[in-house]
Amino acid sequence: MENTTQQMRKGILELCILSIISEEKEAYPTDIINRLEESEMIVVQGTLYPLLARLKSAGLLHYTWKESDAGPPRKYYYLTDDGHEFLGGLMGTWNQLSSAVQNSTKNLTANKN
Repeated sequence: MENTTQQMRKGILELCILSIISEEKEAYPTDIINRLEESEMIVVQGTLYPLLARLKSAGLLHYTWKESDAGPPRKYYYLTDDGHEFLGGLMGTWNQLSSAVQNSTKNLTANKN
């Protein structure tokens, strides 16, 4: 069961990260992790940074450096035009899958009540 749960989480993590960055316009990785934790999706930096690098290499993200009062400059990520288009496609797929799962499992949910 644990492996299946991990695979499901990995599949939606990219959608969640891109959504957070889109909503914030630009986001610092620690802020992304905090937002994910608020949604009860626990992610560690060792998972997030490689994913951000992969999304940047794919042309979906870019970053800018900003000075910080608390230390060295920080890297803030933002979506490229391709990233916004990709996120739109992911949201369409998510909505379709979510609806299909709800319809496929509605009898299980109804029987619990």
